[in-house]
Amino acid sequence: MTGLTRQLYPRLVPGRRAADLLTAYSGLILCALFLLLGLFLSGDYGISFDEFAHRQNTIVRLDYILGRGDLDAVRPAHDRVYGISFELPLLLAERALGLTDYHHIHRLRLILTHLFFIAGGFCCYLLVWRLFNNRLLALLALLLFLLHPRLYAHSFFNSKDLPFLSMFMIALYLLERAWRRDTAGAFILLGLAVGVLTDLRIMGALLLPAALALRGVDLLRAEGRRRRKQILVTAGLFALIAGLTPFVLSPYAWSNPLGYLTDSLNLTVNHPQITVQLFQGEQILSTELPPHYALTWFAITTPPPILLLGFIGAAVVAARGIARPGMVFGDTRLRFGVLLLACFILPLLAVALLGSNIYNDWRHLYFIYATFCLLAVVGLHWLATALGWQRRLKAGVYGLAGVGLGLIALQMAQIHPQQQAYFNFLVDRTTPEYLRTRYDIDYWRLAGRQVLEYLLQQQPEGPVYVMGGQPWPLAAEILPAAARQRLVFNSPTVDPDYILADAGNELVSRIYAYRVYDNTLLSVNGVDTDGMDAAADDYYRQAYQAAVAGEPIIQTDYALYHNGGTLTFIRENCPPGDLASRFSVKVHQAGPADRSVAWIDLAAFRALSGYGVRLGDKCMAMLTLPDYPIAHILAGQYYADTAGRERLIWEESYSAVSPGLGKQVAALLDDAAGPAVDAYFDLYRQGDVLVYHREPCAPADTWQKFFLHIVPVDTVDLPAARRPHGFVNLDFYFTRRGWHAAGECLAVIPLPDYPIAEIGTGQFVPGAGNVWTGELTAGR
Repeated sequence: MTGLTRQLYPRLVPGRRAADLLTAYSGLILCALFLLLGLFLSGDYGISFDEFAHRQNTIVRLDYILGRGDLDAVRPAHDRVYGISFELPLLLAERALGLTDYHHIHRLRLILTHLFFIAGGFCCYLLVWRLFNNRLLALLALLLFLLHPRLYAHSFFNSKDLPFLSMFMIALYLLERAWRRDTAGAFILLGLAVGVLTDLRIMGALLLPAALALRGVDLLRAEGRRRRKQILVTAGLFALIAGLTPFVLSPYAWSNPLGYLTDSLNLTVNHPQITVQLFQGEQILSTELPPHYALTWFAITTPPPILLLGFIGAAVVAARGIARPGMVFGDTRLRFGVLLLACFILPLLAVALLGSNIYNDWRHLYFIYATFCLLAVVGLHWLATALGWQRRLKAGVYGLAGVGLGLIALQMAQIHPQQQAYFNFLVDRTTPEYLRTRYDIDYWRLAGRQVLEYLLQQQPEGPVYVMGGQPWPLAAEILPAAARQRLVFNSPTVDPDYILADAGNELVSRIYAYRVYDNTLLSVNGVDTDGMDAAADDYYRQAYQAAVAGEPIIQTDYALYHNGGTLTFIRENCPPGDLASRFSVKVHQAGPADRSVAWIDLAAFRALSGYGVRLGDKCMAMLTLPDYPIAHILAGQYYADTAGRERLIWEESYSAVSPGLGKQVAALLDDAAGPAVDAYFDLYRQGDVLVYHREPCAPADTWQKFFLHIVPVDTVDLPAARRPHGFVNLDFYFTRRGWHAAGECLAVIPLPDYPIAEIGTGQFVPGAGNVWTGELTAGR
C-alpha cells in the first residue's frame, strides 16, 4: 500500500477510535448508504419503452455468440453496432438467478444499473481525493455526482446513457491513476476502461486521443532514453488495448470490423431514428433542432447550486490556462482541469456544429456531467481557497455547499419517483400546463406504473378493464403477478372501466391522465369513475343532438356526420367493447392541379377509439379534421387478428366534390401511358410518386405488408445508416397508406427526390416469404 492509500484506508487496528475509522472509510460508508437507499427505492421506478427491445437484442447477441442465432434478428438493424459490455452482464445475472417473471427481472436490472452508478460516484470520490488531498471535498464531490435529480432517476431505468456516464467517471479516475503510477499495468487497465466506454457509445473514444496527447506532452518533456522508451511502451499498450476492446465486445464487429467502425461513426453523427421534439413550445424534428438545444436542456434541468459551482470551476480553469499556458503541461491539477473543460465543451460544440440527430432532452450527452461535476468541485475548492485567509469563511463555503446539496436531496424526495422530469427555476414550474406545453416531460412514459397502481387501488377487487396502447401494457409487465393479472387491456367484448391517455380530455368519462405540475410532481387526475358527471353528460348529449340533426354522409355500422371541421361517429345499440376496435379516417385534399400531389397529402388518423364515449346504448366519437379543403373522406373500422394483421370490419368513402372518388382514381391513372409493371398490383411511376392499383380488389388483397426498396444511382444519396445495405426501406401497410374505392385499391407513395436506379416492391408475410414481387428499373 502506498502512503496515500494508507491515508485513504488505514488498517483496522485494535484500539483505533471509531471516529477515525468513520472518517477514513466515509466514502465507502456513504456509498453503502446510497446503495441501501437504492435497494429500498428501486421498486418505485417504471420501465422505459426501450428496455424490452434492448434485452431482446442482447438475447439475440448471446445466441449468436453461442452459435444459435443470427445478428439479423436485431431490431432495429442499426442496433447491431452496439456492444454487450453492460447489457450482457444484466442478462447473465438474471439467468444465473433463475428469474422468469419480468417483475423480478426488471427489479434486478434497476438495482444493478444503480449499483454501477454508485461505483462511478465512488471513483469520483477517489479522484477528487487524489487531486486535492481533501476528504471533505471528496465527500462533497460524491454527493454532487449522486444528487443530480434527473440522473439519479435515470440511474435505475436507463441502461444506455447512465452506464456510459458511470463508465466515463471510472475512466477519468483510471486516467489520473495511470499518470500517477506510470506503470504498464495501470495503462493497460486504463485502455480496458476506455475500450469498454467506447463499446457503450462511440463517443467514449474521445478519451483515446486525449490520453495520447497528454502522453505525447510527457514524451516531449522526458529526459533520458529509458524514460522516453517507457512512455512509448505504456502509450502503445494503452492505444492497443483501448482500440481493440470495442471490437472484441461487439459481436457485429467480429464478422465486419470495417462496417462496425463506419456504422458506429455514422450512427453517432446521423442517427436514422428521427423524432419530433417539444422544445420551448415548438414541435421540431430531431434533425432540425437549434444548436443550443442540448445546452438549454442541461441548463434548465441541472440544480442551480451545481450549475453555479460548475461554471465557476470552468472559468477558473480557463483563466489559469490562459494566464499560464506553460503550467498546463507541468501542473497535474491544471492539466486535468483543462482535460475536463475540453471534455465538457467539445461534445456540446460537436452536436451543435454537426447538427447531430439527438432527442429526449440531453440524455445522449449525460456523460458530460462527469466532467461538469468535477469542474464544480474545482469551483468549490477555489471559493474555499480564495476565502481561506479566514477560517470561518472557508467553513462557511463548505457549509453552504452542504446546505445546497441538502435542499436538492429534499426536493428529490418530494418528487420521488419522478425525478427524471426535474426542472429548475429557469422555467416556470408553477403555472399549470406550462411545462407540458413547452417541453417533453416524461418521454419514456415511466409514470405509467404509478397510473396503473392508482387504478388498481380505486378498484381493489376483480378485473380492471383498460383501454389504451403503449405504455400501459408495457408498464403492466413490471407489476407483481397478482396485480398484472387483474388488468385487461382493450377487450373486444367488454367496455373499459378506464380510458388512458397522456393528456386527458376532462369531459370524457372514465379517462385517467397523468400530468406533471409544480416541478414534476406526479398527479393522477380522474373524472367520475362511476360514469359521466353532469357537465360531461350535458356536453356529449348536446353534441349528439347537433350531429343527428343533419344527414349522415356515410351510413354503415356507424353513421358519420360531417359538421364544419368535425367528423362525428355514432352507433345506436352499440355492442360492448366496440370502441376498442381500431378506427381509421383518411382525407383527400381538394384543389392541387397535380393529382398525385393531392393523393400524397392524404392524412390518416389512427386509434379513433381514444376519442370515443358511450351514451347509454350508443357509442359516439368525434374527430377534428384538417383545415384545408377536403375532396374525399374514407373511414373504416378494423380489428387485429391472431397474427396481428388488421382485418377490415367496414369501410366507406364520401366525396365532397364532383367527380366521385372512382372517377378521381381513373383520372389519376389516365395520366400514365400504362402500368410500368403488370403484377398482382399494377405499378405506375409518375414523376416522384409510385402508384399501386388493383381492380377488382377485396380487403383480403391488402392485409399483407407491402415492401418498397429504393436503390439510388449513387449510394451517397442514402442515409448513412442505409449505405451498407445499398437501398432505403420504405415498407408500408395499406391500411395506413391506401384507399378502397368502388371495388378498386389505390396507394400513392412519394419517392425520394434523388436519381433512382431500381425499385423493388411487393407484399410479404413475415417468416413465410413474398406473396408477389415487382421491379422497376431506371427510366420506367
